[in-house]
Amino acid sequence: MPRSLKVRQRCIETVKLAVRRNGFPSQRALAEDVGLALATVSNFLTGKPVDFTTFEELSNKLMLSWREIADLDFDVPSQTSNFNPETPQLSDVNPDKSPPYPNGPVPLDSHFYIDRPPMEQLSCNEILKPGSVTRIQAPRKMGKSSLLLRILAFAQQQSYKIVKIDFQEADKAVYAHLNKFLRWFCANIARQLQLQPLLDEYWDEEMGSKVSCGIYFEGYLLEQVDTPIVLVLNEINLVFEHPDIAEEFLPLLRFWHEQASQSTLFQKLRLVVVHSTEVYISLDINQSPFNIGLPIKLPEFNFKQIQDLVTRHGLNWTQGDRVKQLMAMVGGHPYLVRIALYHLTQAQITLETLLQQAPTQGGIYGGILRHHWEIIQKKPKLSAALHQVVMTSESVKLDPIVTYKLESMGLVKLDGDRAYPSCQMYRLYFAGQYQQEENTV
Repeated sequence: MPRSLKVRQRCIETVKLAVRRNGFPSQRALAEDVGLALATVSNFLTGKPVDFTTFEELSNKLMLSWREIADLDFDVPSQTSNFNPETPQLSDVNPDKSPPYPNGPVPLDSHFYIDRPPMEQLSCNEILKPGSVTRIQAPRKMGKSSLLLRILAFAQQQSYKIVKIDFQEADKAVYAHLNKFLRWFCANIARQLQLQPLLDEYWDEEMGSKVSCGIYFEGYLLEQVDTPIVLVLNEINLVFEHPDIAEEFLPLLRFWHEQASQSTLFQKLRLVVVHSTEVYISLDINQSPFNIGLPIKLPEFNFKQIQDLVTRHGLNWTQGDRVKQLMAMVGGHPYLVRIALYHLTQAQITLETLLQQAPTQGGIYGGILRHHWEIIQKKPKLSAALHQVVMTSESVKLDPIVTYKLESMGLVKLDGDRAYPSCQMYRLYFAGQYQQEENTV
């Protein structure tokens, strides 16, 4: 397999058009969605070399065949050479169930979605309750979007209205002050409900923006719909980074939930709050929306779930030793596990080679590791904290905000208020990077 690829010159315009066609308003939006550095995505889109795994991931995300757009100035390994007995052969795998590259939410009809009971059933049952709040929390790439897809499919079966607010889409200017933020929030919801915003008819500067927002919800939005509304607030942890907004907006969500006990209009509202980290801002316990409703904290896959996923990929792992070896390196992180299984089925690579190369830049996780390292290097406080975590065998107590950022990246797990590496691969890779830095000083 080649180390790096670049888009051939005559395909660059096609690739750039695919960004918009697939719903990404900018290169930055694509970079954030796939969890890559903006510079890496820019290199891909302008015909500069990127590593093979990244090239393949971006091609799949844009619904493009990597072979058709790649400038192949080398020989791509034959799909039948270097036979690997662990790799399923064409006769062993239903072509309709061949594993796609793990990217984005797992489709509803996918053979590769692994249930994590009772999460799915609990979440669907909760949105049936008037005025309910469902809180889904897990680091990035843990399956929040896949679970959300199934909750929303269930909501559609109930003929509920669905509105999704993604705080990643808000311009920086939106967070400048509370009034602007709440007007953006309300206008976004109105448009998704196919209603005229009419903000000025309900907004009263004398009463303040929070009261105006509540009046707008109760007096206009909820009045205009006959069925419950499932309001998804995705990546609400981004609001945490703006304390002046968070300390006003988050208690408002709790107030609406409490209003459902006396208002039939607010009973129509079913909140689904999705966030990547624990809540680290200080809120009055009686005002916080994070101690009400149903908490769903997505766990990693366990041994049996990974064994099930291995079987669905058609791999002939009759004994559990190989699953244990994979888990020893990447834990039960769904995304990391699925990337490994994808390459074991599609590429001619053994598990032994994969694991040996996993904590290196030349392995299948090279793009992911480099992306994290690029971010860490630009953030001295994060780097100092991660250095503490990976260079010791004990868990480490860190500053809460630093902990939240490392946890949201999926680099650490928490044992109470103490952090430790989320998997052995991260410990080995980052410890090696820090050791290399120290040796060159």
